[in-house]
Amino acid sequence: MDKQKSVDGVFLGLVIALISVGFLIFISASLGILAQDASKFGKGLISQIVLGLCGGGVAMFIASRIRQQFIKKHAFWILLGAIILSLLVFVPGLGMEHGGAKRWIDLGIVSFQPGEILKLSIVIYLAAWLTLFKRKIQSPLFGIYPLLVVLGIACAVFIAQRDTGSFLITVFAGVAMYFAAGARWRDMLIIFIIGVIGLAALAMWRPYVLDRFTTLWHHDDFQGSGYQLKQSLIAIGAGGIAGKGLGQSVQKFNYLPEADGDSIFAVAGEEFGFIGTTFLILLYVLFALRGLWISAHAADVFSGLIAVGIVVLITSQSFVNIASMLALAPLTGVPLVFISHGGTALLIAMTEVGVLLNISRHRNA
Repeated sequence: MDKQKSVDGVFLGLVIALISVGFLIFISASLGILAQDASKFGKGLISQIVLGLCGGGVAMFIASRIRQQFIKKHAFWILLGAIILSLLVFVPGLGMEHGGAKRWIDLGIVSFQPGEILKLSIVIYLAAWLTLFKRKIQSPLFGIYPLLVVLGIACAVFIAQRDTGSFLITVFAGVAMYFAAGARWRDMLIIFIIGVIGLAALAMWRPYVLDRFTTLWHHDDFQGSGYQLKQSLIAIGAGGIAGKGLGQSVQKFNYLPEADGDSIFAVAGEEFGFIGTTFLILLYVLFALRGLWISAHAADVFSGLIAVGIVVLITSQSFVNIASMLALAPLTGVPLVFISHGGTALLIAMTEVGVLLNISRHRNA
């Protein structure tokens, strides 16, 4: 089989497995919503199927066919468009607020989160920049300074939306790409120090961020994020080794906040137990490893860096979500990729998969 004309079958198989398992978990978790509000359940299900699976499938196919050079040529305009789109959430009558956060644009029949598009656009722009100045990447003027500027723009947008989790995920992806492009260890240390200082400052400026950290040590407090974490641990503990079985979760009914969203891993833990959740985590690990293999065999530097960025975007977000449900990381509000409710998030994730499949289609032997 001609490696230049076929997508990576192993990677595609892993994606199909994640999406299939994820949809089963989503349907089960959504039963808790059905018991409370049938119309909300129906709207969420339609969004997941029509916008997420069907729209995402079309987007994945299109993305797997677009030439990488076309994306590279228009990287700046893609980023600028995503920034403008993200700022529209602050327009009265257009932006939608939920849980104190302004992250959505409401179009009536459907709402979407432009921050998902912004994360991907930042990966595309950084890949284009790092490729253009790869020989000068160790110079601060062409390496760490532009990186900090782009991440600073992301910080301003996401923090204004009260979406700290998406900002951190974007930072993980950007720094990983910078390292893959040939950054010096000294610059990586500088970024780490800036990150620690910035996170501490953010926790002092935005008390809700500090609360998420203190909850890790005081999750016996049955209020706010402490309540969510407590219920999550109860659900996962109740699952035991083999779980209660598909659809048998009790915590998804009136106990777990956002059972089909942020807390969906806890539902999976209760229904499938240690064995099932270990299998799910293994799928994400294999996804990451195969995605990085595609990056290592990419036809050019730009494609390789985009692959690194996308793999880190998807897997770091997924592992942060899982860790937060296990009280290993602060609650961030980021969904579990391919599984949590959110038609827009699933559509963008499948678009990103399409880009990776495109890169694998033209991989080097």
